[in-house]
Amino acid sequence: MTDKNKPRRIVILGAAGRDFHNFNMLYRGDPGSVVVAFTATQIPGIAARRYPSTLAGPRYPDGIPIVDMADLEALCRRERVDTVMFAYSDVTHAEVMHQGSRALAVGADFLLAGPAGTMIAMSIPVVAVSAVRTGCGKSQTARHLARHFRRGNRRVAVLRHPMPYGDLARQSVQRFAGRADLDAANCTIEEREEYEPHIAAGGIVFAGVDYRAIAAAAEREADIVLWDGGNNDFPFLRPDAHIVVVDALRPGHLTTHHPGEAVLRMADIVVVNKTDAAPAGTFERMAEAIRGLVPAAAIVRAASPAIVDDPAAIRGKRVIVVEDGPTITHGGMAHGAGIAALRNIEGVTVLDPRDSAAPAIRAVYDAYPHIGRVLPAMGYSAAQRDAIRETIDSSAADVVVAATPIDLAALIAPRKPVVRVHYDYADAGEPRLADLIDARLARRA
Repeated sequence: MTDKNKPRRIVILGAAGRDFHNFNMLYRGDPGSVVVAFTATQIPGIAARRYPSTLAGPRYPDGIPIVDMADLEALCRRERVDTVMFAYSDVTHAEVMHQGSRALAVGADFLLAGPAGTMIAMSIPVVAVSAVRTGCGKSQTARHLARHFRRGNRRVAVLRHPMPYGDLARQSVQRFAGRADLDAANCTIEEREEYEPHIAAGGIVFAGVDYRAIAAAAEREADIVLWDGGNNDFPFLRPDAHIVVVDALRPGHLTTHHPGEAVLRMADIVVVNKTDAAPAGTFERMAEAIRGLVPAAAIVRAASPAIVDDPAAIRGKRVIVVEDGPTITHGGMAHGAGIAALRNIEGVTVLDPRDSAAPAIRAVYDAYPHIGRVLPAMGYSAAQRDAIRETIDSSAADVVVAATPIDLAALIAPRKPVVRVHYDYADAGEPRLADLIDARLARRA
């Protein structure tokens, strides 16, 4: 039986993002709780670190260990854990309860922290972009809105969902305004995919670990904050307008994943994206399902057009297609914008990157067998970036088609020419997203 006079001993299951935020918001100064460890999953290489004392606070002079989630049961028994908190995203509802069952079986409570206790209130307007799954099109939606706000002479700060995969103390508060900032922070490909397009468009991106401090820094520079969510997590900031993006190419995923279903049920505006690539009738069926879940939400029909920089350079060529890593791996998609962009270009032969895959990349295919004939841009470490280059250079491809949002050629310098594919947001009917957002913000004022 738990001694009610002793602090509850807690383990937080995470993936270097929501887990740290929940700790900061709920437990850092709570004398009734002791977080004995974080666990790590989804992202390679983020275990075997410590959450540093500079972030954990004076109650944790030695910091907090981060351990592999495979060791959960032994950890709970050894540390006499009372509560296991689930704090990562884009997993099936069944997977959440598999982890819950592991906790319950060793006698611990199983906890999900909700938005109310973990959202930060800001003094300036907040527009949040979330999604029901990774790869629905949050990023291009956020970029579209950032351009809209800047055209209205508003100073925009983009707050990005955390991606602290390196030195956590150095990543407490991060501000990115140019490529040099990305280089100085030794950003991974995954971080660059999210930050670089905003920076290239003239924006400023904030990210890191301590979102109270990050929000305060953004307030000093901006008139409006745009929350650019990660995976299918709900926002860290309390939004004045909450946009949730759903994917017309995955119409059955509205209520299958955590916390995507919760996010959808929170939505003020639902964007049904990629309708330009979906079968006829998909939008109408999805809109009916959305109205059944969130009757008060406005529904926007949107497209995600893909533009090839130089179609002539790949016509009649053998190509290797590089796609956004998280979308293709735990996002569950076989391919993305790169393959879609090639459909109207004659004579293109898409090679299977497995035929030249370096060992680190082959391990990704083994872990995610659903991946199609594309190369996921996995770059959480220098070794993985080298493996991408080796896979490309060893292939029989004439040209690399890069559908990742970053300048891949500048980052990894493959020996083969690179043609970029860009994808963006486009309204595909009425109402228009920007008009709905303007109306909501006008009511706030």
